[in-house]
Amino acid sequence: MTTIKAPTNCPSCGSTLEWSNHLLYCKNTLCSSQAAKRVEHFAKTLKIKGLGPATIAKLGLTDVADIYMLTEEIIAESLNSNKLAEKLMFEINNSTDAPLNLLLPGFSIPLVGKSAADKLSLVCESIFDINDVTCRSAGLGPKVTENLLNWLETDFPIYKNLPFSFNFNQVVQPTNKKGCVCISGKLHSYKTKAEATEILTKLGFEVKSSITKQVTILVNESGIESAKTKQARESGLIIVTNLKDFIGEYK
Repeated sequence: MTTIKAPTNCPSCGSTLEWSNHLLYCKNTLCSSQAAKRVEHFAKTLKIKGLGPATIAKLGLTDVADIYMLTEEIIAESLNSNKLAEKLMFEINNSTDAPLNLLLPGFSIPLVGKSAADKLSLVCESIFDINDVTCRSAGLGPKVTENLLNWLETDFPIYKNLPFSFNFNQVVQPTNKKGCVCISGKLHSYKTKAEATEILTKLGFEVKSSITKQVTILVNESGIESAKTKQARESGLIIVTNLKDFIGEYK
């Protein structure tokens, strides 16, 4: 039987790898591979067409800020194409209209995705309104709040002069509420709770993370008789076992 020896150092930066949940990770934030992935994630989130892994490597981009220091001449020389340079420069300039709803998820802040950004947009107008109080008002968890506030303190000063307004697009809350929903456990009808929450909100439902007095519907697709499910039965709430079948009636 052949024994495979786990690597001890990152192949990109040489840093010592660390075990976490039976997986090896490079924790060096300056690792070139991680830096390139962060730029790739930002470009993908803001839908900057033409800025994929190969182009990022050719342009030597190691940070999000590098994108907005590019000129058409630099791009043309690096990619050996005036036509590609013109197209990519257009995409980069066009991306500066992106609202904070997209920007925050684009910066690869741990646990801060579109759902968190949209929640913040309900209580904040710009990035300068984000603090511990507004994070709690938006319903963000303690770890998400900690990660976001740390990023604002340590990383945002690097990016604050980028050509963005750093303003939120306000998420419109439907006025004709069709009910208040709480999702319990893992979903089978949707990949994530965030996806289901977005669809429910668009359809006019309000979504809560726990059973409150406002909740009228509990979603439990796991079949497990959780504490939330028992509470819902006792309170006479509607219990939904397949969310797609349920909301199909409202489309």
